[in-house]
Amino acid sequence: MSARPKLMTLPVIVQVFVFVILVPFLPMLVSWHWDWWEAWYYALLGILGFIVSRVLAAKKHPDLIAERAKFTRHDDIQPWDKVLARLVGLGGALIPLTAGLDMRYGWSMLKLGLGWKVAAIVLMSAGFALGAWALMENRFFSGVVRIQKERGHHVVSSGPYAWVRHPGYAGALLTYLLSPLLLDSLWTFVPAGLLTILLIVRTALEDQTLQAELPGYQAYTRKTRYRLLPGIW
Repeated sequence: MSARPKLMTLPVIVQVFVFVILVPFLPMLVSWHWDWWEAWYYALLGILGFIVSRVLAAKKHPDLIAERAKFTRHDDIQPWDKVLARLVGLGGALIPLTAGLDMRYGWSMLKLGLGWKVAAIVLMSAGFALGAWALMENRFFSGVVRIQKERGHHVVSSGPYAWVRHPGYAGALLTYLLSPLLLDSLWTFVPAGLLTILLIVRTALEDQTLQAELPGYQAYTRKTRYRLLPGIW
């Protein structure tokens, strides 16, 4: 009960409003095309994905929500992740911003059929579902890379972690790379591609940290060989 009031600080409220409510609506806010049905799906997927995953995770691991709410205010974050965590957050906002600008100024004029849009929606939903599953399965799914000694940090190898070592990142990559198809924006592949590179670098560095500092993680890597994509990496 003591952790709950800390979640409702003004910085946390502002952060949630900006990244959970405002950012998903950027395509329509920037373009002012409120009849853009693909952008509505994009916004609703992002908002509902966040709300559902956090509600489910809070029921199973209430302390995880408090952990994630602190974000970069922890004292033992890996130095490189103080930069990467913020860049990933900003990169996630650049995707809808670029799509909105593309629609407003007609830069790329990508027009895909309904079948492509439906496939993108289904796969993006699968990405959100994979991320939510990882969040529910892993009590130590922090928003930053650190060894959570005060929380009894240990290896989690169940659920999606039996397939890949970083399923949360894998789910996020699905949503990033399919967003340009849903939003008819070739230019949006630029921030999506840059964000993909950032996440791959972050995955590699996080995996190295866990292998070096988290007991049992090296043995886990021998059992679950791939970081993001089974059979590839």
